[in-house]
Amino acid sequence: MRRRLITVLTAVTVGICGTATGVMTGPGAVASDNGQSIRPAMGWSSWSFVRRWPDETKMKAQADALAASGLPAHGFIYINLDDFYQKCDSNGFMVDSFGRWQVDSAKFPSGIKALADYVHGKGLKFGFYVTPGIPKNAVTQNTAVQGTSYHAADIADTSKTLKNYNCKNMYALKWSHPGAQAYINSWANLMASYGVDYLKIDGIDANTIADAQGWDRALRQTGRPINFALSNNLPIANATTWRQVANSWRTQGDVECYCGPGPNGSGYPLTDWSHVNTRFNSAASWQQYAGPGNWNDYDSLQLGNGDQVGLTADQRRTHFTLWAMAASPLLLGTDLTALNSTDMAMLTNDRIIAVDQDGVAAKRIVNNNSGADQVWSKKEANGDYVVALFNTRTSGSATESVTWSQVGFSGGATVQNLWSGGNEGSFASGYSATLRPGEQRLIRVTPGGVTPPPPGRYEAENATISQGIFENTHTGFSGTGYVNGDNVAASYLEFTLDAASAGTASITLRYANGTTADRPADIAANGATVISARSFPPTANWDTWANSTFSVPVHAGSNTLRVTATSAGGNPNIDYVDLGSITGGPGVTAYQAEDATISQGTAATNHTGYTGTGFVDYVNVTGSYVEFQVNVAAGGSVPIDVRYANGTDVNRPLQLTVNGVNVGTRDYNPTANWDTWTDDTFTVDLTTGANVIRLTATTANGGPNLDKITVG
Repeated sequence: MRRRLITVLTAVTVGICGTATGVMTGPGAVASDNGQSIRPAMGWSSWSFVRRWPDETKMKAQADALAASGLPAHGFIYINLDDFYQKCDSNGFMVDSFGRWQVDSAKFPSGIKALADYVHGKGLKFGFYVTPGIPKNAVTQNTAVQGTSYHAADIADTSKTLKNYNCKNMYALKWSHPGAQAYINSWANLMASYGVDYLKIDGIDANTIADAQGWDRALRQTGRPINFALSNNLPIANATTWRQVANSWRTQGDVECYCGPGPNGSGYPLTDWSHVNTRFNSAASWQQYAGPGNWNDYDSLQLGNGDQVGLTADQRRTHFTLWAMAASPLLLGTDLTALNSTDMAMLTNDRIIAVDQDGVAAKRIVNNNSGADQVWSKKEANGDYVVALFNTRTSGSATESVTWSQVGFSGGATVQNLWSGGNEGSFASGYSATLRPGEQRLIRVTPGGVTPPPPGRYEAENATISQGIFENTHTGFSGTGYVNGDNVAASYLEFTLDAASAGTASITLRYANGTTADRPADIAANGATVISARSFPPTANWDTWANSTFSVPVHAGSNTLRVTATSAGGNPNIDYVDLGSITGGPGVTAYQAEDATISQGTAATNHTGYTGTGFVDYVNVTGSYVEFQVNVAAGGSVPIDVRYANGTDVNRPLQLTVNGVNVGTRDYNPTANWDTWTDDTFTVDLTTGANVIRLTATTANGGPNLDKITVG
């Protein structure tokens, strides 16, 4: 469980899409904490194009096309199977022996698990579909509730039928009966066994809140990470409830126009401008409820197939811009096997994707002429603002304007056009653009005088998080907030650092620990643990921040730094890491003794001349040791240098163990005093990647004072 209620969420940015992030303030309700959809989901859904006729061949073709398109590199990773995969008879959905929908084997002869495996084999994630309730056929047959003595007749309320858009005849569940939850659990377990990564539950409204809550519980108990989405046209009066149980929720009816020439209005066009334009007011009303893990879903993104979708190129850019400004999930509804080059250029524009993925839903700050002229804005962590100007008319150009005071600051600013990437120069007090009907202008605004973050600083709110959330409820942080990890072992925060050269980097991690207990964490660089159970002792309170400095090996260029909790208390609150000086060269890495695993010894600073933040003072007993976890790019015979001081008049030998094998004993003879350091250099055989080097005292005098070892 978390330490406290979360009332304010901050943003996270996808690494592929840029570095700027923002912050939004949400309502007081606790948000869903299932750890999913920290950023809005991106991918494809079958409903718009495939509509009522999905089958295995079509789904595989779309998965193949997505994987081959290059779009997954930009974040589009879901392949979601929507409705009409089921088998029906005159009573509604046909069911299995436990009352769950049967899959139509004529459409999916290999089954859903095989389809999910196929999608996963493409490096993608698989989404699935359900609606609330229990099928009439389950009640008629009185099927068993898996794993219980209950049956369908025990848990069905046959006086009520629920929304369903296919076979109909879904009875309500008696949620007061324990068998109802057990039934939904069995269905969720079945989906987890398929390999489902995303579940859309359709037909949710104010009368089926218990169903949304029950499915939330069911998905959690599977143990499988599943992104949970609610649909459709959910009432805003229950928005705080939707935030508690789901990762996203549809705010309106379908974006599809159902105006195509095929059955039930299928085929092109998929939508029209009126169905997109109505989303502006919806996005303005729902804005306050969005944040990491909880997103307002404005329905499918109808980009990919050019003008035939029912929108002009200007309107499609506006469609994408509004979805991005509103931080909506980006689930394509088009035919991925026929992607249009114009639309591909839109969909692979990482500047636009970054606006969607920054975790902030923009506010509407100008709304004139019945919505014909609109301006939206959101602030990002580095002090920039992202501003969108819209002419929503279907005819007639218009000049759209905004002042910097309306945006939220005073003074001048520089402007970048995010669609083109071009810099538009400096603007003293505001910005204006003449736009064609249905056109938009999306800009990044950098106010003059904004102090940039120090070089080498990486804010926690921009990192990758596992089991935790972004907050700004305490004071004293930098950027827009900090990361509050869940109180569980193995929760982690992973930074991506850019090093100018290879060597040993000094890292300063800023944290707060308002408890009375240490919150240790393993430190891993580029996947290899270099410091085990690094101590993060208590600070005065959660508003008091402390620095912890240590060293890690880095490559030239991109590196990962992961901080993983090793106790049930979880990580401390983490504000940022600073990447400091880098010493040594390629292939040479220093490992500070105070950062290593210490048995019967202490990290000390009471003598001079050490490097890093201290040295290790062995306890004067046989068997005390210091253990280093080191990483080498290439195995073989590798030079090792041990820096030590021995202020006594006797040798203090150490047994050298490499990867659990005793390779000999080294002498550590006296130095002039404890402030005089010297080096012992030798070679050992190491394997490529991670290795463990232990230096163990062999006499009752213990070991020398140990400063560091250098590998390479």
